[in-house]
Amino acid sequence: METEKDYSINVHGRLLSLAEPCVMGILNCTPDSFFAGSRKQSEKDIAGRANEIISQGGKIIDVGAFSTRPGAEEVSEEEEMRRLRTALSIVRREQPDAVVSVDTYRPAVAQMAVEEYGADIINDVSEGGKTGIVDTPLEQNTDGQMPEIFTMAGKLKVPYILMSVQKDTHDMLLNFSKEVQQLRDAGVNDIILDPGFGFGKTTEGNYEVLAHMDCLGELKLPVLAAVSRKRMIQQVAGTTADGALNGTTVVNTIALTKGADILRVHDVKEAVEAVSIWLATKKQE
Repeated sequence: METEKDYSINVHGRLLSLAEPCVMGILNCTPDSFFAGSRKQSEKDIAGRANEIISQGGKIIDVGAFSTRPGAEEVSEEEEMRRLRTALSIVRREQPDAVVSVDTYRPAVAQMAVEEYGADIINDVSEGGKTGIVDTPLEQNTDGQMPEIFTMAGKLKVPYILMSVQKDTHDMLLNFSKEVQQLRDAGVNDIILDPGFGFGKTTEGNYEVLAHMDCLGELKLPVLAAVSRKRMIQQVAGTTADGALNGTTVVNTIALTKGADILRVHDVKEAVEAVSIWLATKKQE
């Protein structure tokens, strides 16, 4: 019988309960994210998106200022900070009580977002610095040194999302077990695991990880699934990012059955509905 989970994370003294799965809405203040519908650069667009995420039932606003899509141009640290300062000031004005995560792999950028704008969570898509640079091959850390972003997360005392860039479940679990201990040693109390769909994986590898995602339950930490409109869906469904909403809902629902506690999405309303229907079914088991 499945053990009931009752995770919560501490966001600047407030507890965000994950006893029931929640939805994280994507706010991209970029000109080149892979899904054109998510690109928000004007003050009006950023404000509208922040309000939309919360009004549609999202619990977390994830603000990103550079694209990790294949072929995207590299963004300097200075430009990333400039974009984030603009976006975070608007998000905080429009939704002052919202839980905000900052999507970055750079320690200095994370520090700025937390210290200047009260960002609540660091969402690192580099697995502690193994990758994250656009079109740069994976670089395995073999020297045993503590990743700088781990040290920064511990210093800032905020939850940290650890995303895997490994090719399969086996390597993901091996690396996660080591990295979780490093994060603990750095003083990070709240850790969220992200299997990293689309990062360092083939299409088949993505679905292998999805099929075995419940294995992450062994680490007794909340799990985030970020599959929204990604190429793994486009390739199997024979569609584009614009046409991948239905496939995204299917994969999100599978992820919920495999133990996802947070869904990171472009389409908040549809994801919230998927969670509600999944919960209604769970209550009858």
